[in-house]
Amino acid sequence: MVAFSAWPWGNFGNLKYLLYAPLAAQVVYSWAYEQDYSRALWCLHILIICGLKGFLHVLWSVYNNMLWVSRTLRINPNGVDFKQIDHEWHWDNYILLQAIIASIICYMSLPLMTMNSIPLWNTKGLVALIVLHVTFSEPIYYFIHRTFHSNTYLFTHYHSFHHSSPVPHPMTSGNATLLEGLILCVVAGVPLVGSCLLGVGSLGLIYGYAIMFDFLRCLGHCNVEIFSHKLFETLPILRYLIYTPTYHSLHHHEMGTNFCLFMPIFDVLGNTLNSNSWGLQKKIRLSAGERKRVPEFVFLAHGVDVMSAMHAPFVFRSFASMPYTTRIFLLPMWPFTFMVMLGMWVWSKTFLFSFYTLRNNLCQTWGVPRFGFQYFLPVAKQGINNQIENAILRADKIGVKVISLAALNKNEALNGGGTLFVNKHPDLRVRVVHGNTLTAAVILNEIPKDVKEVFLTGATSKLGRAIALYLCRRGVRVLMLTLSMERFQKIQKEAPVEFQNYLVQVTKYNAAQNCKTWIVGKWLTPREQSWAPKGTHFHQFVVPPILNFRRNCTYGDLAAMRLPEDVQGLGTCEYTMDRGVVHACHAGGVVHMLEGWEHHEVGAIDVDRIDLVWEAAMRHGLRSVSSLTR
Repeated sequence: MVAFSAWPWGNFGNLKYLLYAPLAAQVVYSWAYEQDYSRALWCLHILIICGLKGFLHVLWSVYNNMLWVSRTLRINPNGVDFKQIDHEWHWDNYILLQAIIASIICYMSLPLMTMNSIPLWNTKGLVALIVLHVTFSEPIYYFIHRTFHSNTYLFTHYHSFHHSSPVPHPMTSGNATLLEGLILCVVAGVPLVGSCLLGVGSLGLIYGYAIMFDFLRCLGHCNVEIFSHKLFETLPILRYLIYTPTYHSLHHHEMGTNFCLFMPIFDVLGNTLNSNSWGLQKKIRLSAGERKRVPEFVFLAHGVDVMSAMHAPFVFRSFASMPYTTRIFLLPMWPFTFMVMLGMWVWSKTFLFSFYTLRNNLCQTWGVPRFGFQYFLPVAKQGINNQIENAILRADKIGVKVISLAALNKNEALNGGGTLFVNKHPDLRVRVVHGNTLTAAVILNEIPKDVKEVFLTGATSKLGRAIALYLCRRGVRVLMLTLSMERFQKIQKEAPVEFQNYLVQVTKYNAAQNCKTWIVGKWLTPREQSWAPKGTHFHQFVVPPILNFRRNCTYGDLAAMRLPEDVQGLGTCEYTMDRGVVHACHAGGVVHMLEGWEHHEVGAIDVDRIDLVWEAAMRHGLRSVSSLTR
């Protein structure tokens, strides 16, 4: 291992945060047992500053991932994928390093640096800090940074780690090797330590410079051009005093230019200024109002509940890159998220949630600002349909080829599985797809070929009907749980005459006490599950999934498919699905787009198309995800 290329706590994982514990312990101990609180206060300030630094990166990440705000000003149009997110997972290592070095400096300086000797503010200190930053931090960083790029050994073993992130992101700013972290500590620390040694330091200066340093680092890596070109045209000197996200993105794209820390004047003096720096920045700003690339496919999703809303990539990127699970430590954020949900209910409209690229087709997920419980409120029904209709019309206007409706957005009681919109707007060019045909295909292909009998709940629903009709044609006896003789007979008459006797109506769960294959389309209580015999497998198309109550039975996940391996820019998990896995209704829209089908897929499922859609999905590289959990 090359010296200073790896972090000392690199194998600790998240346990590295325990290294902050001595600082916290010092705070508690001093306040409990010591007369002089100076040491405790400095430790507390270090912890607060580290917390603010981390929070600052999160805020920048939030802004960067709020695509409905930033999409028109993005510099690199590609998405941040799972590989880059994992690569940058421990982006905050340098904050921990700074905490350790700062605590060492404080312990060495005590008792000289008591709280009484450091004022809250000192204007002379600001002047001294600016002078030290301009005369030391900027030139030394420029020289070292340029040396890292010109020296093959240094670049390969130390700096290439930072440049291996293909799409700049605020978290990229802190993602570096130990040596680079130490260099940044010196670059950022000398102005602060120097001003204190000169006797003009202040607490406000320490906080301000420490936070502003990271603020500007995040700004340079945010991949969103926030500066107006008019600002630099009005005050041309600013071009040489402050860099822009475009300016630094050119360094990541053309690594032989734009080496400065924050001030481009040093690239001018070193003759390393990229000649396209200001032209590209102006071009991005001027094109902000122009129509961007139109997606070929849109998946129209919705929120599930308040807690899962924090799984969004514009809240916590790291959580969004993993399957959703309830995280207890996020509970304090619940009231704030609930208030945001209420605000969205009143003011918000459908927004761009995430995107990826598949075989040069731009695929986007748009979010309807509604949560699961709202779909069951009669007062909210019309508003939700208006949101969905407006999204479909918007997609049609801009030239989207296919829009697929997720889960409750295609609820039969809400809009007839999309038929409401297709009938209301017969001239739609965008194809509206509910994706249930592929959902049925996934469920049916998970059922072993040797199964001769199944028990089906939700039997008269859209999916239940299709599953029952398909299975009876295979000679499988289907116990259809329904109290409605009329609905059962209507479905039975749709089956070929020679297979109608394979459909059997049952009205109680005990009718399936000897059947080990249950297809669940209606939520089951633990008591209802108890009728299943030992060894039963529960296939599911019910939302939310049933509880894994029976230890002697197995439970399937909701119907889902893994996207093809050549998908690019995908960095968000779809609710509880694994990485790269999407709900079958999402995948159904993708297949519809890839096949170039011209029909709408709304209303009742065409049973004759189930195999056709399945074969198309296989042909395009999508794969079924069948997992058993106990």
